Order: sequence, then C-alpha cells, then structure tokens
Amino acid sequence: MTQPNDLSSQGAANLPELLVRLENDRDLLSELINVFKEEFPPLMQSLRQAVAGGELKNVESASHALKGMLFGLAVTRGAVQASRIEQMAREGTAAAGLANALALLENEVANLLPELNTYIATATP
Repeated sequence: MTQPNDLSSQGAANLPELLVRLENDRDLLSELINVFKEEFPPLMQSLRQAVAGGELKNVESASHALKGMLFGLAVTRGAVQASRIEQMAREGTAAAGLANALALLENEVANLLPELNTYIATATP
C-alpha cells in the first residue's frame, strides 16, 4: 500500500516497485539507498572520465556497474541508458556518441540523489 509520503513511480526511481520487491521493508530500503548514495557519485565520475579520455574498456566497465546499481534500485530508465552506453563502448562507438549517451544518462539521473534524500527524510518515522 502506498503511503502519502511515498515517492511516486514518476520519479527517477520507482520506489513503490522497489518496496514491493523488498516486501515493504523500509529499513532495508533505507540501507540500500545509503549504500547507493555513497557508491553512485564516484562511479558516475569514473564514467565521465573514461568517456572524456576515450577509454572504451573503462566506459564499458563503469557503465556495466552503473546498470546493475540502477536496475537494483528500480531506476529503470537510467539503467537502460547505462546499458546502452555499455553496448556502445563494446562496439567501439566514437567519443562524440558516447558523450551524447552520457548526457542522456546524466539527464535521467539528475534528480535521483535529491529524490532519494527526500524519500529517506519523509519515510523515517
């Protein structure tokens, strides 16, 4: 059951879906979000650096890790975009194409951390 202070599935993360997966364990969800908040920014930075440096293997590796993190947190659109970047790197896509794909990913996750912070603030009794 969705509470009034829940984030809707219209945000970057589908937290109602994720809560269903976690059998409505809000403590576990908060723990997952806290781990994500620690690991996500440095991983995005690694991806940015790899794209800027044209390091396809590092682009592939970072985007693969991001894809898993994002799918795990029910950030489906972001995960799909990370998967696209991973495939593009595997195929040897030129730097400009990767930069455009990275911009799309960044757009998808632009409000993700504030969204998660808001969820934690409103979900804590």
